[in-house]
Amino acid sequence: MNNEKYLTQAEALDVETAMLSTHEKFLARITISSLRLLQQIAQEEQVKVEDLTPQQITQWFERDAQLKKAEGETAGSLQW
Repeated sequence: MNNEKYLTQAEALDVETAMLSTHEKFLARITISSLRLLQQIAQEEQVKVEDLTPQQITQWFERDAQLKKAEGETAGSLQW
């Protein structure tokens, strides 16, 4: 997975130059990345982001983790 899929360099720069504390910048980056991830999950689940349930999100993470276990750490959507 390309990290820019969830936070582009331009967005990261925007956050970095914002008049925010270090903690607020971290939260802003996480929030933007989370939005992108939720959009991906919603697309795969064929629902609107606002219609996603906690159960669907959890199941998506479980499937991604299972894929990594079966095919290796480079498989799946999330790369840490």
